[in-house]
Amino acid sequence: MPRSLLMPVLVLVFAALPAAAQTADPSSPPPASQPQNPATSADAKKPKKVLTNEDLSNSTGRISVVGNGQSTPGARPKAAAPRTANPQYVASVRNQLEKLLKQIVDVDKQITDLKNFKAGEPSTNASGIQLDRRYEREPIEVQIRALQAKKKDLQAKVDALYDEARKKGVEPGELP
Repeated sequence: MPRSLLMPVLVLVFAALPAAAQTADPSSPPPASQPQNPATSADAKKPKKVLTNEDLSNSTGRISVVGNGQSTPGARPKAAAPRTANPQYVASVRNQLEKLLKQIVDVDKQITDLKNFKAGEPSTNASGIQLDRRYEREPIEVQIRALQAKKKDLQAKVDALYDEARKKGVEPGELP
C-alpha cells in the first residue's frame, strides 16, 4: 500500500519544484519594466499651487479668469420677458384639473363611507350594495385599498398637469 502512494506523491513534488523556482523572492527588487525618467517623476511629485485671495493681491502676472474679459456695466444681458400662456390652453387645463379634483373629492367620500361602514356606523353607500342595486363581494379593506390607489393615480395626474402648465408659462394663480 505505501508503494502505491509513493509514486503520486513523487510526481506532485517534482511538478511543484519548477513552480516554486519561478516565484519571486520578496526581498529582491521588482524587475524594471520601463526605465523611469527622473524629470517626469519630479514633476509628478511637485504639488500644485492653489491661489487664495491673499495670493491674488500680491501677484504681478496675469491671472486667467473664467468669463468675459470685457465686462462693462452697459453690456449686461437683459432679462427675458416672461412668457404668457395661451388663454385657450389655460382654460383647457383648468377644466381638466376641475374634473380631476372633483373625482378626488368623490373618491374621498367613498373612502369615508367605507371606513364608517367598517366601524359599524350606518352609511348610505358603503353597506355593500352599489347604486345599481348589486352586491359587492370584495371585502371592505380591499375596496378601500382600491379607492386609495385610484386617488393616488388621480393625484399624480393633477401633479403632472400642474407641472406641464408651469413649464408652458401658466402663472400659479390662474389654475385652481
